[in-house]
Amino acid sequence: MTIAEAKMTTGSIWKRILFFAIPLLLGNLFQLLYNTVDSIVVGQYVGKIALAAVGASTPLINLIIGFFMGVAVGAGVIVGRHFGANRKEELGVTVHTFVTFSIIFGLFLMAVGYFMSPIFLEWMKTPADVLPQAIEYLQIYFLGVLFVTLYNAGTGILQAIGDSKRPLYFLGVASVINIILDLLFVTKFNMGVAGVAWATLIAQAVSAVLVIITLMLSKESYQLRLNKLRIDPQTLVQIVKIGIPSGLQNMIVSFSNVIVQSYVNNFGAAAIAGFSSANKFDNFIALPVNSFALAITTFASQNMGALKLDRVKKGVNTTIVMGIISVILLGVPLWIFADNAIEIFSREADVIAAGASMVRVMIPFYIALVFHQIYSGALRAGGYTIVPMLTSIFSFVILRQIYLSIAMPIFNHTDIVAWGYSLTWSCAAIFTGLYYHFSNWLHKSKI
Repeated sequence: MTIAEAKMTTGSIWKRILFFAIPLLLGNLFQLLYNTVDSIVVGQYVGKIALAAVGASTPLINLIIGFFMGVAVGAGVIVGRHFGANRKEELGVTVHTFVTFSIIFGLFLMAVGYFMSPIFLEWMKTPADVLPQAIEYLQIYFLGVLFVTLYNAGTGILQAIGDSKRPLYFLGVASVINIILDLLFVTKFNMGVAGVAWATLIAQAVSAVLVIITLMLSKESYQLRLNKLRIDPQTLVQIVKIGIPSGLQNMIVSFSNVIVQSYVNNFGAAAIAGFSSANKFDNFIALPVNSFALAITTFASQNMGALKLDRVKKGVNTTIVMGIISVILLGVPLWIFADNAIEIFSREADVIAAGASMVRVMIPFYIALVFHQIYSGALRAGGYTIVPMLTSIFSFVILRQIYLSIAMPIFNHTDIVAWGYSLTWSCAAIFTGLYYHFSNWLHKSKI
């Protein structure tokens, strides 16, 4: 992809954002399919205990890698600004600094995740019948977490310069590999939970290798050269300054979700399996929301670098409209066919009842999530990552935990967890929207 093709500072706003977001959406869909296919295969071929094991592991995975994903936001903002302003030397330094950081941090996460998995799962009150398989799945997953950090670093760089297509192709290849290996390892070799974990690890390794090779073969200013891999302290400070608030937000919100998971764990394997299945569809509906949020961050970063502030505002409004349309188109059919949707993961009646009920509670509130995520994406592009961090932590952690601690003992039902998500999404949308519209943030941003 050439520089001119990747620029988002000219041309039709809605076309630039939509055509950038669609490959992002499909790429995120493929990435989500890793864990989803794992759940479908173990749920249908192994049983609800194995499905619960994979489901109980997911919040912990998100917690462990959440900080890095936040720092990646900071790197993407810096890359996008340098690219928009055509600062080639600074762009190259940023690329090599972030890839080097991703290698170091990936090795650190691998060690922590592997050795601490049993302790973390016990803290989450994982049921005794689920615990052994959950530990097995997690430890294998973290053996390959370096591939996760490398892939996300490389993808973040490509997306920041406006290339969302090639990461999509790589994830497509990796997802096909994952599905084939899932079925092979589980149905032919009877490897159970370990089989889907190894399939995921191998697929993630393929996607990481492909994206790194792409950066190395590039002829543009963001080319990756192994002999230039080093950390530039000043650049890392810039990345971390923007990325740490997002990283802390991801970690704290993920930690809150770990606590939420512990509430669900008290209801046993069927509730865990149902909650896990509902979460898969929650992730699918949130895919376009998150993709548009990433798109507006890239769009706003490049246009702020080019000093086109009015174009930033128009881009935010356009993205909100597209986000609302997407959640309506996805949410209405899922609300109607929620029982059939949960049945994809398990045919057991108690699992279907728990999962479908939670799905129907959450669906009407995704429009609130659209406003929060897109406003947050724009604010991050301006360097205001602390604001989304504070609104998210206050809503998704503090208010959610207060609500659960009061409501759960009274009603003692898994739907209370679903209402906790829905109500706090609405609070976050209000808080973030107030700051976006009344703080004059765009004209105060340091570009």
